[in-house]
Amino acid sequence: MDRYNFRSIEEKWQKYWLDNNVFKTSIDKSKKKFYCLEMFPYPSGKIHMGHVRNYTIGDVLARYKGLQGYNVLHPMGWDSFGMPAENAAKQNNLDPKIWTEKNIESMKSQLKKLGLSIDWDREISTCSEDYYKHQQNFFLELYEKKLVYRKENYVNWDPVDETVLANEQVIDGKGWRSGAIVQRKKLNQWFFNISKFSQDLLDELENLENWPNKVKTMQKNWIGRSFGCEINFDIEGDIPIKNIKCFTTRPDTLFGFSFLALSVDHEISNFYKNDKDFLKFKDDCSKTGTTEEAIAVAEKIGFKTNLVAINPLNTKEKVPVYFANFVLMDYGFGAVFGCPAHDQRDFDFAKKYDLKIKTVVKPDDEDETFQVSNEAYTGPGVLINSDFLNGLQTPEKAVIETIKIIENKNLGKKQINYRLKDWGVSRQRYWGCPIPIAY
Repeated sequence: MDRYNFRSIEEKWQKYWLDNNVFKTSIDKSKKKFYCLEMFPYPSGKIHMGHVRNYTIGDVLARYKGLQGYNVLHPMGWDSFGMPAENAAKQNNLDPKIWTEKNIESMKSQLKKLGLSIDWDREISTCSEDYYKHQQNFFLELYEKKLVYRKENYVNWDPVDETVLANEQVIDGKGWRSGAIVQRKKLNQWFFNISKFSQDLLDELENLENWPNKVKTMQKNWIGRSFGCEINFDIEGDIPIKNIKCFTTRPDTLFGFSFLALSVDHEISNFYKNDKDFLKFKDDCSKTGTTEEAIAVAEKIGFKTNLVAINPLNTKEKVPVYFANFVLMDYGFGAVFGCPAHDQRDFDFAKKYDLKIKTVVKPDDEDETFQVSNEAYTGPGVLINSDFLNGLQTPEKAVIETIKIIENKNLGKKQINYRLKDWGVSRQRYWGCPIPIAY
């Protein structure tokens, strides 16, 4: 429970605490050592042994530091907004405010009986206007600096709790509380513009000397920097759009291109909005959810259009264009080129729809007759069956050389993408901090 240890805080912050009367006037302001512990429970109405255990530990630390001569700040906070309180209030036919405040009084009474050294004069509750007005002011500052914005986006929707779920709240395709199958739903949402700082976040990981390597690796994967190429694919068909942009980290495998897959939210989907079969397919896709986990385990399904895409490195080669449930709009351009021989997801899709599987990478210890058969080969090796790219070591050298060729031919350009997405903060529920924007 030792959330903040202010022993090493800079002198200016120590002065701020004193000048702004963070401590009571009865505390010795000559002391320059500070210690803070913060308790922040959800007010369920009843404490349990978990509370007793944690708060006893905090109490021991607070008393110990006090005896050592520290000025100790030991406040109480109530994490009192949220869906559980609203659901409980509904079940008991009460307003969430009444329900929550009643629970706070009950838990406060129980905690006081434990004799903990909590400073009850420094008590806050997140559902109190005295508290959340500061959150709202902070939100408006972010808004003014264009670090908060609103847009329509597909979200994880729990049809039982009728709320948006974060990816972490979707377990095996189901809502973590209700157990309902999560759906994709398009809603207006507020977002924090964290993707703007993708590279900064990645760079600063190197300065976290005391962080475990496995944690830093997880953070790197979460940010997900990928080096690749934006490619323009010409398409043929009875629509006015004649070009589709696609981002790929493996442009070196373009000679193994056998299909182009689009997100159901791609702009080209507008030309199929009156097609009953496509609308049914899109509805089926909405049941997959938006999490990478859900998409990874879901059966790969596609809807074949009447369009064909042209291979930019071999214009004689034309391949079908599909909408596919494994392509998302929020990465790249909502389009991926399929190379089934060297991507397992593409391999599964090609097998299902009887598409060409052309081997263009062989392991170093195999000859040019090497062929992919039962599964995709995703390892390093040498390019084969790739015309002027044959013999290049891949992916290291081949990717860079292919990008140079694509740029020289004005077919695309080098690009860096990040897996990190902007943080959606809206929730379609009543009992939460009000976003201070009026329409």
